[in-house]
Amino acid sequence: MHSPQAGSLDDVRAWLAERAAHDAPAIHRLPLAELDDWNISPVTGDLRHDSGAFFRIGGLKVESPDTPVTSWGQPIIHQPEIGILGILVKQIDGVLCLLMQAKMEPGNVNTVQLSPTVQATRSNYRRVHGGSATRHLDYFADLAGGRVLVDVLQSEQCSIFYKKRNRNMIVEVTEDIPIDDSYRWLTLGQVRTLLNENNVVNMNTRSVLSNLPLNALSNEKEARDDTFSAAMLASLADQDYTLEVQNWFNHIKGSAVFAADPVPLKELADWKRSEMDVSHRSGRFFSVIGISVGSAGREVASWHQPLIAPHGQGVVAFLVSRARGRLEVLVQAKIEAGTRDVAELSPTVQGIPESYGDLPSAARPRFLDLVLSAKPEQIRYDTVLSEEGGRFYHAQHRYMVVEVGADVRDETPPPNYHWATMGQLAELIRHSGYVNIEARTLIAGMHTLW
Repeated sequence: MHSPQAGSLDDVRAWLAERAAHDAPAIHRLPLAELDDWNISPVTGDLRHDSGAFFRIGGLKVESPDTPVTSWGQPIIHQPEIGILGILVKQIDGVLCLLMQAKMEPGNVNTVQLSPTVQATRSNYRRVHGGSATRHLDYFADLAGGRVLVDVLQSEQCSIFYKKRNRNMIVEVTEDIPIDDSYRWLTLGQVRTLLNENNVVNMNTRSVLSNLPLNALSNEKEARDDTFSAAMLASLADQDYTLEVQNWFNHIKGSAVFAADPVPLKELADWKRSEMDVSHRSGRFFSVIGISVGSAGREVASWHQPLIAPHGQGVVAFLVSRARGRLEVLVQAKIEAGTRDVAELSPTVQGIPESYGDLPSAARPRFLDLVLSAKPEQIRYDTVLSEEGGRFYHAQHRYMVVEVGADVRDETPPPNYHWATMGQLAELIRHSGYVNIEARTLIAGMHTLW
């Protein structure tokens, strides 16, 4: 059992390296038809688990006349069950500490990343896989012995998941909790520091942390004597006029013409199936691949599964400005294939540049060139982070916060873009269906900037 505190950051990094060596998986590509416990439907071509649980990969046809690409078809993950992403927190010697897990996921580029206390789908914690029980689950599933600080249903990647949500939770405890070598108490400050390092803090942790109440963040803040921090704190304190952002956002959703209908995977004309994958005929976007996994560090020692493998590294960025005395963020109301309610508030830029090859120039994300050409002194946050390694294979995005001046701030943004303060986003993130996973990652990253 570890002592309550994590020790130094070097201790934490050494612990993660030890867990990566201990849990090092043997991962091999397999033909899709050879995945044990998975089958390809002869009728639909969909890929599904024999139990009917976990998830299914089918097709989706999208009609969206208001977006640059007005119609398309794609594979999509159907996972209607709601998972639990939960972090236990505790005051230790007057410091807020988080119980974090070093968790192996087969799609991670570096095997093990810093994960929530509990990260489990309903199929996993109900032990459909026949493996061991999910540790510490009772604090979240049964609310046993803790005080709930955060409990919000939040989306996953709406470009790949069909209306998928997870329960993001933070629960405060006071008692001692037995933990094994795969868990460790870290201070909030340590986790925030690690958010600035490539591929250390996983997607689910970032999502949960973005929901932290502002007073918790303010209590952990070390004052910095710079005008950017002052503008950010002013932005955090300002949660007024959120209705104005909601009004703009609801107008976008209410006026959009959008339809996304599940179809058999085999009906996607622009996608081809080979022995090893399902991929777009252009070679862009992503592929559906199959893998075998063997690892000592999971509830089940070995298994097979499909994963989504993106073609290229993405860029996700907020443009921010303090031209009006407080930090403002340029968000967009982004319509994506699997969004539950037409659109969510998304980063200014979100996409994989390689995907736009021969598409119309209008399909290229607005402001992408502005972000990529930013000068070093404009870049406030710049970290390469992985997406969820249980569904994605080596999926990484360069997450950036780029500061712009009055010349950009004073221009009228396109209709589906809007300037909002951090306080307004913090108010909206408390509710389901507003802020997408990519924006939540950037919000968690911005919490490290003061």
